Amino acid sequence: MRVLIPFWCVLTALIFISCESNSQKNEGSKPQETESIYRIQVSNLSETKDFYTWTSDRIPLVSAHRGGPYPGFPENAIETFENVLKYTPAIIELDVAMTQDSVLVLMHDDDLDRTTNGTGKVNEVTYDYIQTLFLEDNEGKLTEFKVPTLEEALIWSKGKALLTVDIKRSVPFEKVVEEVRETGSEAHAALISYTFPAAKKLNILAPELMLSVTIRNEEEIRRFEETDIPWDRVIAFTGVAERPKSFNEALHEKGVFTILGTLGNLDRSAVARGDELYVSFVNNGADILATDRPIEAAKAIQILHPENSSKSKYFTHVD
Repeated sequence: MRVLIPFWCVLTALIFISCESNSQKNEGSKPQETESIYRIQVSNLSETKDFYTWTSDRIPLVSAHRGGPYPGFPENAIETFENVLKYTPAIIELDVAMTQDSVLVLMHDDDLDRTTNGTGKVNEVTYDYIQTLFLEDNEGKLTEFKVPTLEEALIWSKGKALLTVDIKRSVPFEKVVEEVRETGSEAHAALISYTFPAAKKLNILAPELMLSVTIRNEEEIRRFEETDIPWDRVIAFTGVAERPKSFNEALHEKGVFTILGTLGNLDRSAVARGDELYVSFVNNGADILATDRPIEAAKAIQILHPENSSKSKYFTHVD
């Protein structure tokens, strides 16, 4: 049964579950499984825009990089997405590649070797071949999980999570936009662009969709404004190094959420110095932490969640 409850109640449960997760992780096993699932639910693009419009009572979030892999849960797998949602509401970042026969699948690398028990380049093999493969986790252990299609991920996301879609260079933007529209997933999928020309092209192709655009300094704010893309359709990825608080505030003044990429060096710093480092990132103006450690980061920043946020209506806890 779905129950909409105040977000502070969710956070109380989150503390307990996350602690259990850390205990299991320290013992070398995958995070403890539970039936509880945390969800972000939007019904239409208007709600999505409202969710991503910055307000002072915004709820800081994690974005699970490549879906949030952990031992036993490989990157870019729907089962991995589900695992993260057992511990925290999250945005799911995923990667899209295309097979030789033009099927869009979730895969970060050009090659299949690192993340599956197959070989070869994604764009040189058929989807039928990929269907015979199983995914490996980041420790190289074979799992029972299959390579999902983008279509499957988009359908899965409805009523559960918001996605940010990283489109590999070999994939035509048009194909991704077509898949989003055909599955009716416009409210759930924000498309990632790393350059302003790419953002402009996506804006022309899909003026209704949210875009994640790299904006790292005041000069890039100015250059973005020259694209004429409305600010209310943008989430600003501010890079993988912490930005000045004044810069984050300049984006907030435009109503824009910021995504700080803690994946890599900043995540490693949190491991070395303590997860409270994630709190400092949020206090400095990061609204979403794109991280390889979504469960740990979510546990750390839950103390910053306002009890009566106007955004709480989009969060549910499902038993």
